Amino acid sequence: MNSDSDLQIAGDILEVPHLLQKPRPHPATVAEFVGLARSLAADRAQWARLVRYDATTRWYHRLRTGPGYEVWLLSWLPGQGTGLHDHGRSSGVLTVLEGTLTERTGRGTRALRAGAQRVFAPGYVHEVVNDTLEPAVSLHVYFPGLTEMPMHDGHTAHTAHAAHCATAT
Repeated sequence: MNSDSDLQIAGDILEVPHLLQKPRPHPATVAEFVGLARSLAADRAQWARLVRYDATTRWYHRLRTGPGYEVWLLSWLPGQGTGLHDHGRSSGVLTVLEGTLTERTGRGTRALRAGAQRVFAPGYVHEVVNDTLEPAVSLHVYFPGLTEMPMHDGHTAHTAHAAHCATAT
């Protein structure tokens, strides 16, 4: 009885190197940007010594740039927040490194604890705030790099969310 194995059918994968993808020097897909954020979050030595806190405003530091993206490190003291905003034409990945942040959108409120990630597309309207009694630190990857952050009022966010839901159905 002759049975075909995967190796007999496909051949030796090492004999077809043209099928193997070369590693990219920079991320290019949403999954790769999420992976970059996770990798940086796991490497405390890359960011922990850079964190500063400012009592008057959120502190931020550009951690890295690459072709078509940038990575920002932010710190948040209790009570500090963004206000309701979007990110213009940029998509992004938000990763909480320390503490807890609260995200508010037209769909509700969600606590983001250390390790939590949010991925968003252009036009995503939200507010992020530290409404705890402890400082927080987050990592933000924007692709393309962030060039605008339009502010919204509560009515604008509700209208934008309703319009998004109407076009999504």
